[in-house]
Amino acid sequence: MGLKKIFVVMLLLFMGNIYAQKKINIPTKPKLVVGLVIDQMRWDYLYRFSNRYTEKGFKRLLKKGYSFENTMIPYVPTVTAAGHTCIYTGAVPATNGIVGNNWYEKSTKKNMYCTDDSTVHGVGNNDAQGKMSPKNLYTTTITDELRLSNNFKSKVIGIALKDRGAILPAGHTANAAYWYDDVAGKWITSNHYMDVLPAWVNNFNELDKVSKYMLQDWNTLYPINNYSQSTKDDNENEADLGELKSHIFPYKLSNIKNKKFSVFKYTPYANTFSFDFAKEAIISENMGKGPETDFLTLSISSTDYIGHTFGPNSIEIEDTYLRLDNDIANFLQFLDAKIGANNYTLFLTADHGAAHAVNFLRENKIPSENFSISTLEKELTKILFDTFAIKPILANDNFQLYVDYDLIEKKGLDRQKITELIIKTLRQKPYVLNVFELSKLSGETIAEPMKTRFTNGYDQQRSGDIQILLKPGYSTYKKGTGHTLWNPYDSHIPLLFFGWGINQGKTNREVYMTDIAPTIAALLQIQMPSGNVGKALVEITK
Repeated sequence: MGLKKIFVVMLLLFMGNIYAQKKINIPTKPKLVVGLVIDQMRWDYLYRFSNRYTEKGFKRLLKKGYSFENTMIPYVPTVTAAGHTCIYTGAVPATNGIVGNNWYEKSTKKNMYCTDDSTVHGVGNNDAQGKMSPKNLYTTTITDELRLSNNFKSKVIGIALKDRGAILPAGHTANAAYWYDDVAGKWITSNHYMDVLPAWVNNFNELDKVSKYMLQDWNTLYPINNYSQSTKDDNENEADLGELKSHIFPYKLSNIKNKKFSVFKYTPYANTFSFDFAKEAIISENMGKGPETDFLTLSISSTDYIGHTFGPNSIEIEDTYLRLDNDIANFLQFLDAKIGANNYTLFLTADHGAAHAVNFLRENKIPSENFSISTLEKELTKILFDTFAIKPILANDNFQLYVDYDLIEKKGLDRQKITELIIKTLRQKPYVLNVFELSKLSGETIAEPMKTRFTNGYDQQRSGDIQILLKPGYSTYKKGTGHTLWNPYDSHIPLLFFGWGINQGKTNREVYMTDIAPTIAALLQIQMPSGNVGKALVEITK
């Protein structure tokens, strides 16, 4: 064999050895899984503002990860608590029990907030903000299943400004869930998780980062005239930002003296603050450093607060997402350095989308109106009292009415006649597309996918009795925007997987929020959550 051939053979053997060594160094499971949920992120935000996204934030996830471009929420109502729960349980409200942010608990005949728990107390906080736990969640989460899979050796931590955004993803067995006390401006938890805050959390709180961020007035990241994807800054579609009583840039945050910690949530700096805390949690808790996979759930909440206030077409939202892109880029670089670029798996999604502001739609000749659900309830109550001499409406949530059928029976009245009057009255409203009894949904003539989504959202103990189905574009918000409905603007969400074990690519086939948890279960080779109805997304697997 000639010297040249010998050299080529030796070179190939050498390169093969290097490749084998590299392959050996890639872990068989990720050291850390990060679930990143952007509250109220419409799918189209991935592309709408992309001309000024950096290459290291959203674009890095899109180019190096796998994107499911047509991910839908398969139930109603599309709200924060239900969304975060579905992502991590693979279950719909009908099976996981989280039918909304709030509901009327029929067994106790009391209004219920999704994470309320009177049996616990706050840690780092002495008021009602700390009395929270996952007690109302029926099923396990993928984070619970990870802990169960290895006799609780994995570390799971949930973080969000909103308690529900931290608690419900972290599950029942989490090591910790931390949320924001907007009175004190600090991170807190409850004794469901621990009796005292760790030293690192106390140290972080003592830095008083919120006050420092609030010294920075909120002006646009780029010259305001360059925000071509938004309507003009001064318009009547937007609500005012807290005590500033203004919806126009710049926002003089440094001038706010009272309630500054609550106003802080409505600024993009609160997103950065959440990432700051997540980084400290990873470092101080040595996440991703042990023999088992750890799991961080991080929800970015201020996008929702800002979206509700200003709406999707505001400069405020465009600026928030440009800043969020920088935050994500910075966070990915942090994970690369602390965990290793091949050692973590991250998914990014949203809990729901958002509608366009009512006045914005009307200005552009798209049908839309706002209405008051409380005024509607009062009108309906008067009609029922005038006709039957009773007030049977117990509550309304998520465009569902709770009817006191026990009272109707006690009074010896005809339940069917009262129900028919309620439905007839509601159907006459110009913003109502349909009205029906949820318990009799199977017999209703309702087009798909609406029928399936209402079915998936119905729990007989917690859901209302009569559902109001609105026409597209109609809202209870006079300014800013809302979300709750089945329509694509509320139910079409981004879904990106990135990092260890993930192929590069994208698909436009329709998938569902329920598919996220079983996909992570397949990656980690663990059991799916106990109420899971989703399917693993096989395209992502290397």
